[in-house]
Amino acid sequence: MEEDFLQTCLFFTTNRLSRAITKMAEEEFASTGLTPMYGYLIRLVNNTPGISQKELAEKLYIAASTLTRFIDKLEGKQLVERQVSGKKVLVYPTPKGTALLDEIRKASKRLKERYSEVLGDDRAVNLSNQLVVTSEELEK
Repeated sequence: MEEDFLQTCLFFTTNRLSRAITKMAEEEFASTGLTPMYGYLIRLVNNTPGISQKELAEKLYIAASTLTRFIDKLEGKQLVERQVSGKKVLVYPTPKGTALLDEIRKASKRLKERYSEVLGDDRAVNLSNQLVVTSEELEK
């Protein structure tokens, strides 16, 4: 069939995977009132209070401008706050952001359990590792 090329196209297949895992993640993070990306951002900020915006953007593999919008939104919800230190902008959790951390961790754990139940633990870990290596190679 003409459309068989889609099954061997890395662009198409990774986007399909992304949609499937995003749907699962959004369902598991619904209890936090946050999207998964906001949840992971708050986890990083709680794990490293005073982390720079630059470092956050690098860890999340997003553009600095995208991160700025995310932090604006989280500041509006009073979950994080920014402090300027020289040329750096540092991000700290607020008490409200810290209080949400346990629920964010639970959502993350539920997500991992959910996809591991479908894929199996070893396959899930191996797939994640392969995706990291592949991403690094393609980003060069």
